[in-house]
Amino acid sequence: MKMKQILWRILPALLAALLVSCESKTYRNINYIQDVKADTVMNQIGNDGILVQPKDMISIVVSHRTPQLAAPFNLTNVSYQAGAETESRGSSYRLLGYTVDTDGYINFPILGKLYVAGMNRWEVSELVRSELAKGLLSDAVVTVEYMNFKISVIGEVSRPGTFAISGDRVNLLEALSMAGDLTIYGRRDNVTISREKDGKRYMYIVDLRSSDLFNSPAFYLQQNDIVYVEPNSVRAGQSTINENSFRSVSFWVSIGSFLMTTANLLTLIIQRTAN
Repeated sequence: MKMKQILWRILPALLAALLVSCESKTYRNINYIQDVKADTVMNQIGNDGILVQPKDMISIVVSHRTPQLAAPFNLTNVSYQAGAETESRGSSYRLLGYTVDTDGYINFPILGKLYVAGMNRWEVSELVRSELAKGLLSDAVVTVEYMNFKISVIGEVSRPGTFAISGDRVNLLEALSMAGDLTIYGRRDNVTISREKDGKRYMYIVDLRSSDLFNSPAFYLQQNDIVYVEPNSVRAGQSTINENSFRSVSFWVSIGSFLMTTANLLTLIIQRTAN
């Protein structure tokens, strides 16, 4: 009788310790940027925006105080040229943009072929403006935008998919937010970013739990980057088991097994002490 009383007093404490241990482990596995304190100021790698690559599509619009002078340098009529397309519909026009060829050139009206690979949009704008200023059109305003900037997020996120980016800068956390954040089964310590550059495939591994992610060359994403969130061991073990039943049965079986093992050990210890 005395042994049972001891067991009933000890088991709740052991169960509480188990739950606290699980909670602490969950915190370490789930929470983002765990090593930063409040009001921390951090240095961060610079970002000049995405760079133009072969097969990219960009729009270039030339404006001037006299619109008629700028018209010849804008693609506004139905025409198909090497590296450029436009389409007209009634009195309004939809600019489809310039496709960068495999050698890094676009074919610009009147100016001909311009090498733009490796430039950001401000550099492309300055290139076109300076070329126009050589006796063709002074004081022009050149606006450059990316038309096919997209990234893909796959794996253990709520809404995997491919997302079009309207600006020219997006970071990893923003991309994960677009995908609805990681599920509870996604590994925060092993997010992979796949990037194609100069004909090569670069792979980056980022730990979302560490502030080092801000200094990763993959923190700011480039066009066509693929973000992959790896499933944790729990999700991997569910490949052939129904999720809901696995969660409920596995959890309680684990606790029951722990309690039974603990009870057996305590019983053995008490018996040996009594003897």
